Amino acid sequence: MDVYEAVTSRRAVRGFADREVPRGVLERALSVAAWSPSGSNLQPWHACVLTGRPLAEVKKRAGERLAAGDPWDEPECEQYPPTLKSPYRERRSAFGEQRYGALGIARQDLEARQRAASANWDCFGAPAALFCYIDRGMGAPQWADVGMYLQTVMLLLRAEGLHSCPQMAWAKFHRSVAEVVLPPDELMLFCGMSIGFEDVTVDHARTGRAPLDETVTFVDGR
Repeated sequence: MDVYEAVTSRRAVRGFADREVPRGVLERALSVAAWSPSGSNLQPWHACVLTGRPLAEVKKRAGERLAAGDPWDEPECEQYPPTLKSPYRERRSAFGEQRYGALGIARQDLEARQRAASANWDCFGAPAALFCYIDRGMGAPQWADVGMYLQTVMLLLRAEGLHSCPQMAWAKFHRSVAEVVLPPDELMLFCGMSIGFEDVTVDHARTGRAPLDETVTFVDGR
């Protein structure tokens, strides 16, 4: 699989097969992902990969909190600006309509939307999950570095025949993850990432992208 195919075939898969991901495959992908770029080579990412019993325990704790109606943890970072301006507001709205529309869930059916969203905390059935932490003292450029690292991980997973789903939803239950992972106090959870083989029986809606001239300007001097 070349890099173009890896990029265009990567998507947030929300249905994984009950099939173990070999440890060696994960180690190979994450070893190469270490070559991701970062300013002054800070490498500000801290990844923790869970499988088997530890992952089952995280899922169990999150599921129990959902069933009990426990509130989400206080956010440690802001996922979106309080007010999204155009065109970002419309893009987010279009994503929600496509995502829940594909599931046959009406916009006003908040209960059904919450049930669908709760699958996040089961990692959509994935047998492996990566939890990505960053030092609390890092700034916006280092957050960008972490994003490049995560994208590199996802593309390498595609090269291995795997799929993934990056999930900032896990930051809402960061305490439950910490009870199993036991991260140092100076680290905060940025996101989770479900990893596994795609369940091809699950219908996945593919979200579109803005046209090139909406996001890219060429200044070629002619």
